[in-house]
Amino acid sequence: MTEQRTAVVTGASRGLGRGVARALGTAGYTVFVTGRSTDAGVTYPVVGGSVDLTAREVTAAGGHGVPVVCDHTDDAQVRALFDRVRDVSGGIDVLVNNVWGGYAAYHEDRHTDMEGPFWEQPLSVWDDMFTAGVRAHYTATVLAVPLLRPGALVATVSFFPGSYPSGDDQVAYSVAKAADDRMVAVTAAQLRARDVTAVALYPGLVRTEGVMRAAEFFDLSDSESPEFTGRAVVALAADPEVARHAGRCLVVAELAREYGFTDVDGSQPPSARPHYAGRLAGAPGEHSGT
Repeated sequence: MTEQRTAVVTGASRGLGRGVARALGTAGYTVFVTGRSTDAGVTYPVVGGSVDLTAREVTAAGGHGVPVVCDHTDDAQVRALFDRVRDVSGGIDVLVNNVWGGYAAYHEDRHTDMEGPFWEQPLSVWDDMFTAGVRAHYTATVLAVPLLRPGALVATVSFFPGSYPSGDDQVAYSVAKAADDRMVAVTAAQLRARDVTAVALYPGLVRTEGVMRAAEFFDLSDSESPEFTGRAVVALAADPEVARHAGRCLVVAELAREYGFTDVDGSQPPSARPHYAGRLAGAPGEHSGT
């Protein structure tokens, strides 16, 4: 009998994490779904979602969803999460670092906090992106390592400004993504001896609840569903030679062509790499590639 595969997806009550969790459910995983929102209390009512809802969707898709209320800025809660995973499943095959507090201002309709030059923005913008973003990814990875089975995958959701910075980027956002990418590169080197592969994932424009709430401001013609990134995670986790990607920044749309998967509507959205690379050719710190 095949051992039940186990995944942990952080920040999965909505958005990209929710789609990743559903895709892993379709592939038959037991998925521990983390976040602060529950059916009884949603953290951001304007975008909705809950760990309970996502867990039900994982189960409906063919897997087994386990909702876990967890504030990833609270180390004790994160330790409790991985203690529970150990007690229930014994180990982890896939960890997806997706939790991201960097959009709190948008979800709370504090849009002006994210506008203007960086010196006019509240210092809390930096804290949101690092404490509930980069540090949360690092903490989850640290605490997951003892549970990661040989052949496991650690995928951290990042974005193009980490490798292709531009003067048009928001400073805190760009630095946070670059920090995630460097974390992946260094942790991948150290995890290789444990037969664990760490990668960063670059989705394109994703039709999350937050994006769709402001759909009139976006060109959605080449956008991606949240499940598209999930299908990339599933493909990477199933690849017996995934270690060749260790430490790299991988573009979800490019992985779709490599592995032959499509989005939920059967399309293969184009890679956004040319757009971001074209903003500032030869940007310092560039290290991604497929």
